Amino acid sequence: MSNRTIKTWAWVHKWSSLICTVFMLLLCLTGLPLIFHHEIGHLLGTEVETPKMAPGTPHASLDKVLEVARAQHPDRVVQFASKDEDDDNLWFVTMTPTPDPTEDFRSVAIDARTAEVLAQPRFDEGFMYVMFKLHVDLFAGLPGKLFLGFMGLLLLVAIVSGVVLYAPFMRKLDFGTVRRDRRTRLKWLDLHNLLGVVTLVWLFVVGATGMINTWADLVIKYWQYDQLSALMVPYQGQPTVPVAERGSVQRSMEVAQAQAPHTKLSFIAFPGTAFSSPHHTTFFLKGNEPFTSKLLQPVLVDAKTAEVTAAPQLPWYLTALLVSQPLHFGDYGGMPMQIIWALLDIATIIVLGSGLYLWLKKGKTVPVPDPRSKPETETGEVPARPLSDQPVEQPLGTAS
Repeated sequence: MSNRTIKTWAWVHKWSSLICTVFMLLLCLTGLPLIFHHEIGHLLGTEVETPKMAPGTPHASLDKVLEVARAQHPDRVVQFASKDEDDDNLWFVTMTPTPDPTEDFRSVAIDARTAEVLAQPRFDEGFMYVMFKLHVDLFAGLPGKLFLGFMGLLLLVAIVSGVVLYAPFMRKLDFGTVRRDRRTRLKWLDLHNLLGVVTLVWLFVVGATGMINTWADLVIKYWQYDQLSALMVPYQGQPTVPVAERGSVQRSMEVAQAQAPHTKLSFIAFPGTAFSSPHHTTFFLKGNEPFTSKLLQPVLVDAKTAEVTAAPQLPWYLTALLVSQPLHFGDYGGMPMQIIWALLDIATIIVLGSGLYLWLKKGKTVPVPDPRSKPETETGEVPARPLSDQPVEQPLGTAS
């Protein structure tokens, strides 16, 4: 590469890294407990457990479950209902003041067999809620999500520019070399570069999927505009179906599952909510395999007649979103993958922290290393040929 090209990559790497590093550290620190959110929930006693009963105990009607939930909060409407991922005998019913998206929600956990209330957990408070909100939107809603998405984009730029800038230099050293006999800053530089290479692919994948996840609200709104709007033509001018005029939700669930056999329920979106239409109860079904369990098949059922209106295939952009969400948190492979994700997360924290340390302790401006220079001087610094009359500062690297 020419001197001008190297200077350009150095500038891009330095500033993309500097801008995003603090926020990436925050995301790594908050993401670590989220990898083990179920396990932490059990330790904190916030997970709801169903009582032991004989296997094969029949389930109560979903209509009865919803009736019991409404009785707990008669001033609210049911927005969503879902089965627990690990316990098919547990319903979670989410209730809000109106069908519109809101942070003001109440959850009721109900035994699917007896239709008895087991708990009313508060998912909008506590340690894990704070970690989740900081990780997802910084308590700033959609603007916070989009801001973190931009930080994720800068991370990807920093990774690519770091590889381009330092790959020639790293070929001068054996893989894994940490020059322990040199001064502290040089040892941290070697450790920073080593861990950056080790976590390179993982960090790129997690950064890319995290950036995609920040677009979720916009992607869903586009899907509603792009596909669901065409299905609503026969219902134009009709108001949202009142609760008293709706057909049996149990019957609606049965016809929805018959429409997509070999699937199981993920969650139900009721009329007027963000994931449905004013005239339909929408059932989101998922597969039974590890991969297909992350993909959803929506089935729209007329809220009055309990008849299937449509079962559209999700477009590619929603499929990409659904695949990226569990991949971001390592939800595909159970505990072994969670442990791997946690170790890589910790290594990334060290990479980001060491990069910040190297910048703060940089002292004098250090020229960018030239791969054609001699290995080292007696001072322990890697000699570099000046790129111009003014040397280029050693850039901070997140994966350099």
